[in-house]
Amino acid sequence: MLTSLYSSGATGFLAETPAPGGAGAGVVPQPTAPTAPPELANLVGTALNLVAWAGTAAGVAGVLITGTMMAISHKRGESSEHMSRLGMVLGGCILVATAGPLVQFFF
Repeated sequence: MLTSLYSSGATGFLAETPAPGGAGAGVVPQPTAPTAPPELANLVGTALNLVAWAGTAAGVAGVLITGTMMAISHKRGESSEHMSRLGMVLGGCILVATAGPLVQFFF
């Protein structure tokens, strides 16, 4: 069936494929390096910068809020688990700060 499609002059891939051993045989096309369109790259870069800035701002706000809660609880004489909250906030800050380098390292 394959030879009948090729010999019948079918349009499409089979008609454009050179015969084995003919002109152009053995030439493998080399694709260009994949690049994003500049407009899309600029939009993605802006979005990632905005998300990184928001993550940093949220981390700073989290440390400030946790510190304030710790100070108020200490003044009242209450014992609370603010250190675990502070650890979670600092862990989030570390994750936000190292997200770019971690992804670049693995990919």
